[in-house]
Amino acid sequence: MRPTVIGVVRTARTELESTPVQAAANRAEEGTLELDERFAEGLAGLAGFDYAWLLSWLDRPDGPMSLTHVPFLLRRQGRRMGIFATRGPRRPTPLGLSLVRVLEVGERTVRFSGVDLLDGTPVVDLKPYVARFDRPPGEPRCGWFDGTEVAEGVTPAELGRPE
Repeated sequence: MRPTVIGVVRTARTELESTPVQAAANRAEEGTLELDERFAEGLAGLAGFDYAWLLSWLDRPDGPMSLTHVPFLLRRQGRRMGIFATRGPRRPTPLGLSLVRVLEVGERTVRFSGVDLLDGTPVVDLKPYVARFDRPPGEPRCGWFDGTEVAEGVTPAELGRPE
């Protein structure tokens, strides 16, 4: 069952291999969320937030789903991880989670920075980032990510061949 789509993102990205691996690794590039007119009223109040969680439906997987795979960031090492220890697009339910900076809110649009999605990717929800609730205390452990360097704007193609 596919979730309700509230809109689509518009970006300059058309190929998965040349799209940055995370929004936080591509903070400068801008995109736009185009909301279906049925949901436009839901943008009221969003302009008062600096960041929002963009939840998307990753509708163009780059291969079959597997419970273990080599994440983009571990391609050079060839290390396999369980799907729930990764943020890759090939998942049992292909939901994407991007923390984007809200730049401008229009009647039916949200201009944002932090592009990590292909042009036309369906969006299933948008939620404001609230530091009091979303930022955990202290310095949380982040598993294998803690030992991984991520260059600004890095794409899967730059990380080596897919598994």
